Amino acid sequence: MNTEARVLTVRTGALGALTAATALLALVAGTVGLGPAGWLVGGAGAGLGTGAAARGFPRLGALTLGPADRITLGRGALVITVAALVADSVATSVTHATASSASVPLLVSLAALALVLDAVDGWVARRTRTATPAGARFDMEVDALLIFVLSIYVARAVGPWVLLIGAARYLFVGAGQIWPWLREPAPPRYWCKVVAAIQGVVLTIAAADLLPRPITGLAVGAALALLAESFGHDVWWLAQRHGSAAGLQRAAGMITGSSAGSMRVRPARPLAGPSPRAGAAPRARPAARR
Repeated sequence: MNTEARVLTVRTGALGALTAATALLALVAGTVGLGPAGWLVGGAGAGLGTGAAARGFPRLGALTLGPADRITLGRGALVITVAALVADSVATSVTHATASSASVPLLVSLAALALVLDAVDGWVARRTRTATPAGARFDMEVDALLIFVLSIYVARAVGPWVLLIGAARYLFVGAGQIWPWLREPAPPRYWCKVVAAIQGVVLTIAAADLLPRPITGLAVGAALALLAESFGHDVWWLAQRHGSAAGLQRAAGMITGSSAGSMRVRPARPLAGPSPRAGAAPRARPAARR
């Protein structure tokens, strides 16, 4: 299979995810209902996600879609549907109307299914030996989007500080545009995956509103603390590495500069000799070195 055919396969898979997202949005609209805000967010998310997958996989060197990648694309369709439900819920609560609770069970069910499939696609990638950097990156972005969307929904009941959970990933990426050393890879830690999974689980339980509000607030606060530790650990390691690298560069520059200075050849002083003859031009004095 040539390169063009493989890229076409990736695009076909991305279009399949777009079709799945559209079908899910239509199913939601036909059951619990979906307003203009939900259709706008869902349609925009499906279109942007399809384009990102179609361009991102080949750009990262993945010219085919493995079985785990297809599961991740399906998770993306679920997350886009959850985003549409959240947008519709927020818009309904803003327009002087009482927010309908009919969509809550569906929202929680879709989010829970996306979390379960998050474990499945990783297992499938390892089992079939089809794990790729492109698939891992796309999986991470789907996770980040789900956490961001759920944090918006939960923040209305628990407090705006919950948005820090959903914004953490994007704040870190934005900081990397200011401080490029934050874009360097950090050592992989399994604990980071555990913390990310905890965020999704805790936010999904909070969205279901099954626990007393104080307990929900404590659980979400604990999840935020774990997330802060996870990001803080990576930032600290990268900062230490950046500081060490900068120190080594300064030391190397000082050593190189001092070595070059010691190797400079100074002009020799002229030996004493007979005075110049009358009428002869005096010798030019060597120019002073700055």
